Amino acid sequence: MIASLTKRIAELEARLGLPPKTPDNSSLPPSHGHKAKGEMTSKPKSNPHKGSARALHESPTRTLDVMADACPHCATDVSGVAQVPLHRYDRIELPEIKPEVTRVVLHGGMCPCCANRFKAPAPVGLEPGALLGANARAFFIYLRVVHAVSFERLAKLASDLFGLAISEGALVNMLAGGKEAFAKAAAAIRARLLCSSILESDETSMRVGKQTWWNWVFHHADSACFLIEPSRGKDVVEAFLDGHRPDYWVSDRLAAQMGWAKKEHQVCLAHLLRDVQYAIDAGDSVFAPPLRALLQKACAIGRRREQLADTTLRSHERKLDDALDKLLQLTPTTAEGRKLVGAIKRFRQHFFVFVANRDLPATNNGSERAIRPAVTFRKVTNCFRSIWGAKLYADIRSVLETARRRGIGALHAIRLTLAGIPLPATA
Repeated sequence: MIASLTKRIAELEARLGLPPKTPDNSSLPPSHGHKAKGEMTSKPKSNPHKGSARALHESPTRTLDVMADACPHCATDVSGVAQVPLHRYDRIELPEIKPEVTRVVLHGGMCPCCANRFKAPAPVGLEPGALLGANARAFFIYLRVVHAVSFERLAKLASDLFGLAISEGALVNMLAGGKEAFAKAAAAIRARLLCSSILESDETSMRVGKQTWWNWVFHHADSACFLIEPSRGKDVVEAFLDGHRPDYWVSDRLAAQMGWAKKEHQVCLAHLLRDVQYAIDAGDSVFAPPLRALLQKACAIGRRREQLADTTLRSHERKLDDALDKLLQLTPTTAEGRKLVGAIKRFRQHFFVFVANRDLPATNNGSERAIRPAVTFRKVTNCFRSIWGAKLYADIRSVLETARRRGIGALHAIRLTLAGIPLPATA
């Protein structure tokens, strides 16, 4: 027992000597980092940029042409003098916000023929049961999902801005009423993604009820599909793919995201560089520093792919692989260095796939950018109380992220989806 405890104490003391994990040397999110304190000094601009005026509005509501009546210098009447435009500017004003409320009165009576009571049918689009119209529904969904406004604050906004008494329950029902429309749109986005030869993926945690679920994103080019599932395992990816296998896959080194590509898999070099930095911080001076230089060189080649020929790129890929082979012959002297060597040997065939394939990125930053609004929503709202709310949010995020990539405004995309119109796809 004494020997066992002595060994355990030695291991713990060795861990105390390791550097702390930070967003710069690990996969910790930036929110877990701490910025260094410094002096509050203002740095003068060395090369101030050229000033520019605000661009005028493309389609003003009205144009007011103002002619001069008298000369400001000598007060001479100039109303009959030909004048040309000298100065243009815009004045923006918001009209008074007043909701348009349509009260529908369905009349009826007693049929003189069959003696049965009858009632006029409701006009199309104004059927009973829906408190809010299409534009109002799109507006509140936009505030809820894009700006993470809680239902309590939405009700307060409706009261303060529009003078409407809308309960939180009515807003929840309004949101639930769009489940089918957004599910249909998300299914169309998923179908388009499954026709692609490249897929990129990432995941982050989400709270649903009192459990930890996972928010997945699968995307490429002009489409992105989100899923919120209780699992972080391969079963989620398998269910999403439903038998389809893309030629290439881009992700971090999570086991659940590996092994799905028919041809090759590209792992995120940004994650790897942070792990390399941690090994350097932990004292490895043999293997990690030259590996960092090699990975940075590969990323630099990737940024210049447009100016390089295919044969040149293939030559660079071979040279990078040869240089990595030589590095793996080195023997680090620290535990973190040896751990890094093991990770490199395990994933080495997935490092430089992007060099000769112009359509693949070197990092998984595209997935992280796509999933960042969901992380903001998680921090502001503390996530979801119901499963259907989580599923609906994933479908809405699929529509909004896809719309952003296709140059469609968020509010317009919500309107199109509620109207049952598919998002226009890029050529």
